[in-house]
Amino acid sequence: MRSLTYLACVLLVMGLAFWAYRENYRTQAAIGEMSQLQREIAGLREDLGVLRAEWAYLNRPDRLRELVELNFDRLQLLPQESGQVIDLGNIDYPKPPEPAEDGETAASQE
Repeated sequence: MRSLTYLACVLLVMGLAFWAYRENYRTQAAIGEMSQLQREIAGLREDLGVLRAEWAYLNRPDRLRELVELNFDRLQLLPQESGQVIDLGNIDYPKPPEPAEDGETAASQE
């Protein structure tokens, strides 16, 4: 009986050791994947910073003014004035159609 108990304890310890070994490698793989994702995010943030700097450089007012002057004959772009902007509340949108009443709907379906 004791030998059976010892054998069960040894098998249990071996099973737990195998489980711990697998979990250790899974954890290391997850940490490696997380590190890779963090490096990728850092690279994308750096690229985003470069793109924002390029956008700011291309949208300089003096550069845009020169482009407007060069292409005025073709585009006819004029400077925006304060009177050209209105609130959205001042726009007359068409009214939505009135919903049909239940009696009308039932009659139209027959």
